Amino acid sequence: MPTPLPETAELLQSFGTALGLGLLVGLQREWVQNRVAGIRTFALLSLLGALCGLLGILYGGWVIAAALIAFVSVVIIGHLAEMKNKEPDAGLTTEMAMLVMFTTGMITMQGLRLVSVIIAGTVMVLLQSKKPLHDMVRRIGEDDLREIARLVLAGLVILPALPNREMGYLGVLNPFAIWLMVVLIVGISLAAYLAGKFMSGSKGAALAGIFGGLISSTATTASLARRSRVAGACGITLAAITLIASAIVFLRVIVEVSIAAPAHIQTMLPPLIAMMFWFGLIAAITHRLSERSSKHTADESPPSELKSAVVFGLLYAVVLLVVAAARHHFGDSGLYVAAAISGLTDMDAITLSTSRLVSMASLETSTAWRMILLGGLANIVFKGILVMTLGARAFIKPVMLGLTSALLGGVAILALWP
Repeated sequence: MPTPLPETAELLQSFGTALGLGLLVGLQREWVQNRVAGIRTFALLSLLGALCGLLGILYGGWVIAAALIAFVSVVIIGHLAEMKNKEPDAGLTTEMAMLVMFTTGMITMQGLRLVSVIIAGTVMVLLQSKKPLHDMVRRIGEDDLREIARLVLAGLVILPALPNREMGYLGVLNPFAIWLMVVLIVGISLAAYLAGKFMSGSKGAALAGIFGGLISSTATTASLARRSRVAGACGITLAAITLIASAIVFLRVIVEVSIAAPAHIQTMLPPLIAMMFWFGLIAAITHRLSERSSKHTADESPPSELKSAVVFGLLYAVVLLVVAAARHHFGDSGLYVAAAISGLTDMDAITLSTSRLVSMASLETSTAWRMILLGGLANIVFKGILVMTLGARAFIKPVMLGLTSALLGGVAILALWP
């Protein structure tokens, strides 16, 4: 028995959406003077898709399947005829866009007009972004591709296979949640590196510091401290990069807290934001002083490896256990000791593990943000040790002045925040 037709207004909206989306994508193909299909062809095939979707509603899914087969056959025949002309461009981009838009026209008739608009918009952006996308691919080296593949392995292969439940000592170890944090950190680092690589015209001290903080402020500090001993190095410029990277850490902390404990951000974030702005002000002043100095060139090697990701996962799990055990046996005083120790070399582990405990209602928010900030202050102290040990005199003085000021501000927030 045929399915009743939708109301006329609904049908007209669906047809109008299909027509408009076909015109949109066809406009882009017409602009590049495509030989296969232009604005009229894309408008017609989107309308044809909508008509086939309507027939599918009336007579069943076999009509849609038959329409898809017929349309693909027409596209293949047209492509073969084009190849016989022996013209240099024999790609399938337009043909695939036609197939997508034909299918998009179909789903408008199923009431998925918003999805159709998103798909068509994506198709137009992809078609229009041919040159920048190709340029990006050409600039990605073998090392970059290997790191992207490792991120895919970590996020799309390993992560779904892990159990998503609490287990182990005190019930605080969740393999899925632990590995999710690994993927988060590696993804942020790789995204920051790739963005810096493709913004080659803006690699000043500020940009280098921002990406250094997103990747690893501790590693950035150690690297710049060693570099400050090289003949001709500009100490104040390297100091500005170091302080910007350290300030960005607190921005990363805020993002991680928002992701790991979204229900508690109103309580946890204000003091951390205050610390970020204070440290950012110090870094901005130092950067202002270094504006007339030479620029720093960021490293061009990928920042992450799967081995380091696994090490972070182990550290994150250990911090979870240490924090849980400290709270269980010593109360809040033990928690602060654990936070200070774990924050010496890495802020991500204490931030994510503490936020996780807050989201599980195993830790008070007032205690949690103080633990995170205490870990951040311990991290500042550790960076100061690196600077004093590895840096040159022209580098040590401005960095230590900035780190000391940030440390005093953080102590004030800890002591005076209600």
